[in-house]
Amino acid sequence: MPVTKAIDLLARVCRTATGLAFAVLIVAVLIQVIGRSLVHSSPVWTEELTRFALLFLAAFGAGLSYRSGDLVNVDLACESLPGRWPRRLRLFSAAATALLMAFLVVPAWRYTSIGAMQTAPALGWRMDVVHASMLVLVVGLLIFSLARVLAMIVGASDGLPPSPVEDETP
Repeated sequence: MPVTKAIDLLARVCRTATGLAFAVLIVAVLIQVIGRSLVHSSPVWTEELTRFALLFLAAFGAGLSYRSGDLVNVDLACESLPGRWPRRLRLFSAAATALLMAFLVVPAWRYTSIGAMQTAPALGWRMDVVHASMLVLVVGLLIFSLARVLAMIVGASDGLPPSPVEDETP
């Protein structure tokens, strides 16, 4: 199914971007630690870069966490309900998430646009690039929640996150 392939591709892009943001974070913090330990001074831009990397780490990781079920989930009460109620509540939850994210796309776009008038003090980057992290977060959650809703409606999923792959070693 082309939609499934597109969602899988988006997940791979998000995983790669999350990994890159994490790598940038590691390098920036390493430069800070080495600078403070050896030279007793670290470059000012490393703190700013660390904050920006954390923003993009969260932005790209939020949709992946939703997709895998690692995002905050309170299912103790829901899953103990009888019959089809757990599935109905999972569908409602996914639809509510998609609806909320749909409402937040325009404000996130405006927030991103405001950044074009600002620059980061240490790095000199236009802040719309940094503010775009919020747009990435909202759109990622929107797409992955819509994918869950659609999969539940067509019967391809029960709304539960995929179970982790079991280790096949004997």
